[in-house]
Amino acid sequence: MSTLLQIDENRIRLSAIGLFKVGIHLVPTVRLLKQAAQSRVMIQVAGMKNFQPPPDYSDIELPEKPKLQYKDKVPTYAPNMKPPKMAKRLTLMRGPEPIHTEFIHKQYGIVALCGGRLNYGHLEMIRMTINRKMDATKMFAVWRVDAPWQPLTRKGQGKRMGGGKGAIDHYVTPIKAGRVIVEVGGKCEFEQVFPFLNEVAHILPFKAKATSYQLMQDEKIEEQRLQAANINPYTPEYVIRNNMGGCHSWISPFDKKWFFKYV
Repeated sequence: MSTLLQIDENRIRLSAIGLFKVGIHLVPTVRLLKQAAQSRVMIQVAGMKNFQPPPDYSDIELPEKPKLQYKDKVPTYAPNMKPPKMAKRLTLMRGPEPIHTEFIHKQYGIVALCGGRLNYGHLEMIRMTINRKMDATKMFAVWRVDAPWQPLTRKGQGKRMGGGKGAIDHYVTPIKAGRVIVEVGGKCEFEQVFPFLNEVAHILPFKAKATSYQLMQDEKIEEQRLQAANINPYTPEYVIRNNMGGCHSWISPFDKKWFFKYV
């Protein structure tokens, strides 16, 4: 290939004939570049891989009945016993749960973040959603709450005041903050059970979350770390115990016990 170049001291001139010849040789190269840009080019690169081994589930045994069992809508009483009525007893929902706060199987579940009540419809929603969406060949679920046992009364619409306490309308299960509602375990990871546990937690009549045993332990450690690293001496506990600003005259008696933690 010959190009007609006329080199001068001040400028370089490329003749029209030279441009034509260079263009003829550049056209195939431009076409190849366009094809390479449009097609997906795979470049193989060798490197060190460090894949973690899968978790060992050899110590987990699935129960004979892995799914959640049916809960009775009404408690069973003796034939000669009239179903007793009960007051509201809001103390059954107020404050922290003292007993059922840890996972027995140390895997996954739903934990209540505040107090509330579960009726028969809520328990059926939990049971049907989890039983339909979990893999019964690898997972199992267990209840951590009782069947509805506390009676709630209600009078008929348009009735006048008085006439005694109304008839029993339905039964509920009172829940306190920190109570484990249901547990899910088996040969599975948290990412597999989180979607349907989170779906159930958002439908409940009180705030709840889907979590795992490891996450709960990490939250406790983080809470202790923040408490130890706190440099502000005026904590809610300090303010209430010292009656700063005369707060005892307007705060709730339960705030004096739990320091604004459970409201």
